[in-house]
Amino acid sequence: MVPHHLFLMAFLFSLSAGKIWIGPAHWFAAGANGWIMAELRLPRAILGAGIGAALGLSGAVLQGYLRNPLADPTVVGVSSSAAFGGVVAIFLGLAVWPYGIFTCAMLGAAAAVLLLAMLAGRGTGPLGFILGGMVLSTLAGSLTAFLISIQANPYETSEIISWLMGAITDRTMDDVWRALPFILAGGMLLLQSGRMLDALTLGEAGARSIGADLNRLRWLVIGGVGLCVGAAVAVSGVVGFVGLIVPHLMRSWIGERPSAILIPSAIGGAILTLFADGLVRLAPGAGEIRLGIVMAILGTPFFLAILFRQRSGRKGAFGDA
Repeated sequence: MVPHHLFLMAFLFSLSAGKIWIGPAHWFAAGANGWIMAELRLPRAILGAGIGAALGLSGAVLQGYLRNPLADPTVVGVSSSAAFGGVVAIFLGLAVWPYGIFTCAMLGAAAAVLLLAMLAGRGTGPLGFILGGMVLSTLAGSLTAFLISIQANPYETSEIISWLMGAITDRTMDDVWRALPFILAGGMLLLQSGRMLDALTLGEAGARSIGADLNRLRWLVIGGVGLCVGAAVAVSGVVGFVGLIVPHLMRSWIGERPSAILIPSAIGGAILTLFADGLVRLAPGAGEIRLGIVMAILGTPFFLAILFRQRSGRKGAFGDA
């Protein structure tokens, strides 16, 4: 199990770090420090933990379901579809409405879930699931690029690109209350998949022979990932690689059994996101590096390392996946 003190350290670091360091003695003080803590740092830390947990758990479930160590939430198209919904909100000027981007992004995620269920079809298994996700990712990415290319207002174009990079800057408790219920609901669905993911390591035929309901598993994965990833993207933009990196770290530490790494992956995702979001605030200059950029810098060499490891022939419970 992931040591809980690491999560506590990451949360406290997220509360304290920034252009202005605020120690625990000043968290509840009157004046500027207390306001920064209550209005900016605390909502940001809660969202960082929730988003990281959602992405880490989603990645662990997807890698177990698809039996592919390179799978992460972007592979099923929900992330790109939710991002497209957010871009539509900005394009249409709905971003001025407090619920504009979040609502459109969640609608994009919901549309992806429905289309993915239709494309995957009944009984097609992981192959149909991943092919459907590739179709959705390509379509959503193309539509997003199209909207950016026809946007006449350079300010809104910059806003779209900035949002797509992913960040939890200037989020409030309102954003927390919007996102967390969906993340919690999705997490509950994904945690129900553990025993069936264990059975799936025997192959689809083997899983069915011991009574695993693979049709129910597919719906748990689609619904859970849709809620978790949709809410995460809706409130932060696209933050990649958390769902790829964390399950691998947990698997090397805890073992290959899919159900055993679900909760640790959620905690590990929260830790990684909290530390990364704290670090982006420490970058030199007046501004911040976008969280999505930092995660891409961290995730790309990790992804290449996984590819080299597979090429060298070292395989785990995923076999040749």
